[in-house]
Amino acid sequence: MIFKKLVSAAVCAAMLSGCMMGPNYKRPELDLPVPQAGEEEYSVFENYQWWEMFGDERLNKLETEALLYNRDLRQAIARVDEARAAVGSAVADQLPTIAAQGGSGRAGSYYGSGQVQSTGTIVASFELDLWGKYRRLSEAARAQLLATMASKDTVLLTLTAQVASTYFTLLALDSQLDTATKTLQTRKESVRIYTSRYNAGYVTEVDLRRIEADMYAVAATVKSLELSVATTETALSVLVGRSPREIVQGFDRGGKLLDEIDVPQVPAGLSSAFLAKRPDVRSAEGMLIAANAQIGAARAAYFPDITLTGAAGYASYQLNELFRGPSGMWAFAGQLTQPIFAGGRIVSQNKAAKAQYQEMLAAYEQTVQNAFKEALDALNGHRLYSEMYDIYLGQTKALRRGYELTKKQEDAGLIGTMELLDVERNLLQAEMSLATARQNELNSLVSLAKAFGGGWNEQCGFGPFEAQVEAQRAAFDQQKADQRAAALKQAELEQAALQEAAKPEETPAPAAPQEEQK
Repeated sequence: MIFKKLVSAAVCAAMLSGCMMGPNYKRPELDLPVPQAGEEEYSVFENYQWWEMFGDERLNKLETEALLYNRDLRQAIARVDEARAAVGSAVADQLPTIAAQGGSGRAGSYYGSGQVQSTGTIVASFELDLWGKYRRLSEAARAQLLATMASKDTVLLTLTAQVASTYFTLLALDSQLDTATKTLQTRKESVRIYTSRYNAGYVTEVDLRRIEADMYAVAATVKSLELSVATTETALSVLVGRSPREIVQGFDRGGKLLDEIDVPQVPAGLSSAFLAKRPDVRSAEGMLIAANAQIGAARAAYFPDITLTGAAGYASYQLNELFRGPSGMWAFAGQLTQPIFAGGRIVSQNKAAKAQYQEMLAAYEQTVQNAFKEALDALNGHRLYSEMYDIYLGQTKALRRGYELTKKQEDAGLIGTMELLDVERNLLQAEMSLATARQNELNSLVSLAKAFGGGWNEQCGFGPFEAQVEAQRAAFDQQKADQRAAALKQAELEQAALQEAAKPEETPAPAAPQEEQK
């Protein structure tokens, strides 16, 4: 009976609670530019796995590995789970609470010892949400969940961009190191030849020392590049979530060379629709929605709280008779609490909620501004870096041809060695600059993909790709386990071989002297 009354009261409350305190959310009007390109031009950024546009399988594997094992991404996923639990808690606040109670005690007065009474009841309590406080709080929790999920996707997008950018930096360093190493070998050969010529009296010591100095300069460049390669390798290993042991083991090579990476065509203008799909923009809007809902929740504090409480169970002065006979009981009550004086707390909470909304509004507008800035900078950067690469490519081709002609002239004795050395030095610098230009061009594409959301959308985020990644996790874990087992087995074999090689050779014992025949 008591539960029927409680349910009836809850239904009536729901019918009366059509109004909710506070403003309903409306997306702010923003002064956005007119699109400069058709949506079809942005199809290169619609793929969840946007890095596949470079056509490098090694990069694809690294990206997948990062999404599986990167620690920053794991933290972001944990924050999503936390926000999802908060939504469940907010929804539970709108439902009745039911609890079982039991007890036994003695009650009396100064004139008597009293009697022992035992009780066993089920108590139900329900606060009528007439003013929409709990509905607004639930709305805020859902919006915060949306913002947290979008923030996680922002971490994912930033991570994949960092992996690609670091990978291209590593390829550029590899290219520069290869060029410098080949140049160093050429310089060493030149020093050997000039040393022979100097000993024969054909060249002066000045020429020989200049050749040597140039060789040492190139050698220093090689060492500097080797250090840069090593630090970039460890940075990439951390991004993809490798263990400290795997980081120490080094980074394996295998993908395309720097000049073999595909460079797709990209649009020339901005797209407001695409930029609105960025996860950071959606995250900022989620926080704005939550702040708007908090205004209604704070405003509801001006109005009374109405709570319905019901209990049903048994009570008896004899514990063994608690569930027998006429010991059943029930109770039903309503309670109204109206704030009268709170020392200005409610007014302050309402002011704080409105101020927080203004803060989140400014943050949302700033996020949109930054989105357009990043996209415009990326577009301009890609255009200029592409043009710079073409310039450096033309310069390098001209210097390579000039070096061939100058070398023939030097071999024929028409020019001195210093002229050839100057051409070699200029060619080395041009090839270094060409690798950097290609790196900048590729990284500008990475910046473009990040600026346009990298295939993210409001409906499912990176959902389809995330499901694919989760399906690959077991395979990757097994692969890494097999690699560890193989490495351990190889180490054991090498250790056994070393121990066997370290054993002293056994020398045959001398034969015992035979007794002389008598």
